Amino acid sequence: MIKYLKELFSSSGENLPEEKYNINSVKKLQVATCALLVEMANADDEFTDEEKEKIIHVMHKTFNLDKEYVDDLIELSEEKIRKSISIYEFSTIINENFTKDEKFELMKNLWRLIYVDDTLNMHEDHLIKKIGKTLNMEHQDVIAAKLIVKEEKK
Repeated sequence: MIKYLKELFSSSGENLPEEKYNINSVKKLQVATCALLVEMANADDEFTDEEKEKIIHVMHKTFNLDKEYVDDLIELSEEKIRKSISIYEFSTIINENFTKDEKFELMKNLWRLIYVDDTLNMHEDHLIKKIGKTLNMEHQDVIAAKLIVKEEKK
């Protein structure tokens, strides 16, 4: 599976079977979403098991993916992050595919990931604002998502 995912992102899809090529955009969206989550999990320089479990839960809930598949997506996302210039390349894919409500749900999930350890450090705060901007979200919506998540934790 990881080989297929790597082929998907390393080429335009010309060497993939036709039936799999038709779902190329869905896979790219899954990796882009996972990459933003992984980037957030790494923002405080500590990617914990709890954060990984939260990412698995979010990806299952958002895309109905199993744990093994999400593990492969996390691995591929980490590789894509290392090779990327900025988060904009991931945000662009999300902007092209997610509705405003879906982006708001992603923002809530990013806040949930931040608060797995019940703290918000300055790197996480900076990154969440940057992601909000690249997703073309109003700052008030980023804060509204934060407040919803903080209320859930009570």
